[in-house]
Amino acid sequence: MTAPDSTRSTAGTTAPDAGDRPVGTAASLGRTILERTGTVVVGAHAPLRLALAAVLAGGHVLFEDLPGLGKTLAAKTLAQALGLDFRRLQFTPDLLPSDVTGSSIFNPVTREFEFRPGPVFAGLFLADEINRTSPKTQSALLEAMAEAQVSAEGTTMPLQRPFHVFATSNPIEFEGTYPLPEAQLDRFLVRLRFGYPGPGGEQDIIARRITRRQDETRVESVTTADGLLHLQAVVESVGVDADVIDYAVRLTAATRTHPAVEVGASPRGSQALVLLGRALAVLDGRPFVLPEDLKEGAVAVLAHRLTLTPSSWAQGIATEAVVREVLAEVPTPPTVPRG
Repeated sequence: MTAPDSTRSTAGTTAPDAGDRPVGTAASLGRTILERTGTVVVGAHAPLRLALAAVLAGGHVLFEDLPGLGKTLAAKTLAQALGLDFRRLQFTPDLLPSDVTGSSIFNPVTREFEFRPGPVFAGLFLADEINRTSPKTQSALLEAMAEAQVSAEGTTMPLQRPFHVFATSNPIEFEGTYPLPEAQLDRFLVRLRFGYPGPGGEQDIIARRITRRQDETRVESVTTADGLLHLQAVVESVGVDADVIDYAVRLTAATRTHPAVEVGASPRGSQALVLLGRALAVLDGRPFVLPEDLKEGAVAVLAHRLTLTPSSWAQGIATEAVVREVLAEVPTPPTVPRG
């Protein structure tokens, strides 16, 4: 595999002429965003990097982990660093679609009904504990995630750009929860987990809280909504070699034939692998994608798209373990230095 240069045609398309300079600037901004976010969300560099890459790739992020590990804090802090308008909605079993999308309210002055936009009309919308609401309300959010629009009272309204959904989910609580439909899980570019911090990280969290003298945290914005659109345009300019595309397809196809899997990842999974790989390449300052970029994001991209067989589920096999097995079995394309 040869790393694409600024004029090389890849996979039937023309690679960008943006060159390394915009990519270098984007990488520098990305490092600053991660550094500022890391001052609040301690010991979570890897998942924060993948979350930022998902945003740069234009996708949505699902944080699934135990309570108290900083899921909501990470979403709020990333929104601040990215300069996005942030709205949060706590999902509950009695939540209605109109609570997400908005509804019309009668104005006695004009004697007309006026539409009041819901919290989904934001640059970054946080659906907190998304699995606690009913499928009817989740379907309203699904339209926003898939089409960047909402339908309310017979009218379709576009959402602002950029628009991203961050959602949190607790994997151990089952009372009063609704499993996310596979179609909605498939719309999240990545599913991320923080895990418990190490002893040093946990001490750092406590020390920083004592130093702040308050629960509230805030970081300065590194960019703006328009700046994020520019960063996303830089990611879209990154060329992808045909060997890397083939590698993504082979990884995804291998999940469909794994003995522990009943339903493997769809073509949207292989596309998500490549899209996230381009964003990771930009964060590393490269205008081309390496197989290692796909490997870095494979578990986050593919694991939540797999449906295990009943026997595998009963044995406690994790979808993450299946993806790691696939990574170990599928041959990696060789990387040939340019020239």
